[in-house]
Amino acid sequence: MLHTLLLSAAAPAWPWLLPFFGLLTLIATGPLLFPKLWEKHYATVAVGLGLLVLGYYGIVRRDWHTAVETLAEYFSFVALLTALFVVGSTMYLNINRQGTPARNVLLLGIGSALASLIGTTGASLLLIRPFIRLNDSRIRPYHIVFFIFTVSNAGGLLTPLGDPPLFIGYLRGVPFFWTTWHLLAPWLLGTGLLLLLFWLKDRRNPYPAPLSGNEQRRALQGPLPLYDLNGHYNLLWLLVVLAAVFLDPSRLPWLPYLPIAGLKVSVVREVVQLGAAWGCYRTAHHKALKANHFNFEPIQEVALLFFGIFLTMMPALQTAAQVASSPAVAQQLTPTSLYWLTGVLSAFLDNAPTYASFVSLSMAGHQLPFNDADSVRQFAESAATMPLLRAISSGAVLFGALTYIGNGPNFLVRAIAEKEGVPMPSFFAYIGRYALPYLLPVLGIVSGWLLWG
Repeated sequence: MLHTLLLSAAAPAWPWLLPFFGLLTLIATGPLLFPKLWEKHYATVAVGLGLLVLGYYGIVRRDWHTAVETLAEYFSFVALLTALFVVGSTMYLNINRQGTPARNVLLLGIGSALASLIGTTGASLLLIRPFIRLNDSRIRPYHIVFFIFTVSNAGGLLTPLGDPPLFIGYLRGVPFFWTTWHLLAPWLLGTGLLLLLFWLKDRRNPYPAPLSGNEQRRALQGPLPLYDLNGHYNLLWLLVVLAAVFLDPSRLPWLPYLPIAGLKVSVVREVVQLGAAWGCYRTAHHKALKANHFNFEPIQEVALLFFGIFLTMMPALQTAAQVASSPAVAQQLTPTSLYWLTGVLSAFLDNAPTYASFVSLSMAGHQLPFNDADSVRQFAESAATMPLLRAISSGAVLFGALTYIGNGPNFLVRAIAEKEGVPMPSFFAYIGRYALPYLLPVLGIVSGWLLWG
């Protein structure tokens, strides 16, 4: 696993951190300062910087293990994201009501619960367009931001299916329903506070708004059903995509694999997911595709940008792992410090290896190996160590909403919203106007509960 290689390999020289931070800076400032130039060349910049770091790891450092492992994780990430994007975009759901604060809170709450069953990505792609249509003429950027806070991130706390870090824990030996039992309170507290903040803010949005398209049709045609759903049979494709998540070579050693750079790289899961995406797209109803304004531009943008992010973050991840493993830092690994360290790093780096690294470090401090399922189960269930895993899990999931790059669905939801005409905030505006004043206090309250709860 990548986290093992990150912990064992020496961090590269600091100049190799520049491609990662340079790419983040361009992602943050490009659409704001030079939008036309960035839109034209973002793919070249992201892929070019990614290939630069990839060449450094493979040719200069001769560290093909880390490079291949990173590429494999990127392929898994993009395959799942693409499959869920296609499945979610080929189902047309329209709620024939006008958005109100109460209805919006209800939909966000349902989406947050659904995210733990079909993943934050699946729930986000299934509900973002209906959420936009529900609010119609009164849609504002904060609607999408709180959707990202709740459905795309906090909602994934309750099962290993919700978010990749929790699924890694499950594969390593954490009982499946451990998250439901031990993370229920952080989920209720965090999601409840975010929904309350959203309700207070949405009440200030002028209402009633001018008649929306839904209201006009109702006036002309009479009463409409509560909702319209086209393409419901695509739920079967969704089940195929989700079931394929469990085709993991670490649990199923009989799966075929590709021997690359001394690693056993399995692609069965990804092939099944992409095959389901292709089948879903080929059988999709034209009405649903047209109503959702379906095209591949949002997923293409996300795939290209995250290619650069995944590869350029390798030096940053190794540097963070090296700093965290120092004795001075290891002594400070309390539930509170683990929550904030895991969270802040997860907001800017990949939350899956960040989660795995801190779990491995915490277990090492208690003489428990992370590669032994019984030891992981003991770490999760022992009264002395359970708070550590609960803090790491909560931080890895909840802090994903702190930036656009903190979790895969964030960028995708933003791209879809912009295609639907919602003027989304820039990278820094998202953090300054929404994440810091609204999300950060909630994260602090959850931190206090983890300390005293």
